[in-house]
Amino acid sequence: MDSTVEQVSRRTLSPTRYARLALASAASLYLIVLTGAAVRLTGSGLACESWPGCQEGAFFPAIGEHSSIEFGNRVMALFPIALSLAAWFFAFRTQGLGRWVRWLAAFTFLGTIAQAPLGLLTIRLDLHPLMVGTHFLLALVVLATAIVVGVEAWGNATGRIESPAPYWLRLAGLVLVGACGILVVTGTLSTASGPHPGDSAEIQRFWNLLDAVYIHVRATAAFGICFLLLLVWLYRNRARAGVLMPGGALLLGLLLTQMAVGELQWRNQLPWWLVLIHVALAALVWACTVALVTALWRTPRRLT
Repeated sequence: MDSTVEQVSRRTLSPTRYARLALASAASLYLIVLTGAAVRLTGSGLACESWPGCQEGAFFPAIGEHSSIEFGNRVMALFPIALSLAAWFFAFRTQGLGRWVRWLAAFTFLGTIAQAPLGLLTIRLDLHPLMVGTHFLLALVVLATAIVVGVEAWGNATGRIESPAPYWLRLAGLVLVGACGILVVTGTLSTASGPHPGDSAEIQRFWNLLDAVYIHVRATAAFGICFLLLLVWLYRNRARAGVLMPGGALLLGLLLTQMAVGELQWRNQLPWWLVLIHVALAALVWACTVALVTALWRTPRRLT
């Protein structure tokens, strides 16, 4: 009897430990977005001409800023690959998780591993902006799925309550995620049309910068209206909003900071380090939006 229990325990992971693993996977996927953006914005995209090694006949890069940044991004990619694989594997060994969570964890891993050949193709096509944008957007998609798995795992570990949000607000949350997705896509188009081509050489630009920013600003307004509706409801129902209220407050703070950085970078002619901060905040806004809307439908009992 004791040996049977011991065998089962070796094959399972507690809900709390799995929640931490899922959140670590999501965090690593966020960090890889930042290192990938740093590669592009510092002009390091073609510093490594081979894959998985940096140069033909040399696995590691020569001493140099650009090649080190590009190769460092590849090394960093090992962490989300390993963590997303572990999150998929242990999703089958954690009690309380639904089948859809396991499928979503599988998609997160497969999408993460797909970034490797997609990155190679991006290099072979000399950083064509459409490929660069696809590479970036796939990173945000798998970040979103990892966030959903993380929120669901946390609810599984701490317990869930019936969502305090009415059905119409939960539907509005789906619109909010869609608007945020459009915001991210148009932001990607803006970066692809800007002065940071990803390499020191002349790279084909994707679109006119002013047209891209024009759409991006209006997408920001649409997202802001949807979020304002959610924020008003949360404030008026803060006594029973539970974990949704701090989530909404965090997203509001990120949005205000993002708007300030966006205006600052535009007025200063888009210096690369400010654009990197803008991208980092954009990825955080995207992750927090997905987490908040997921919690609208699948509400954890508490944050800790």
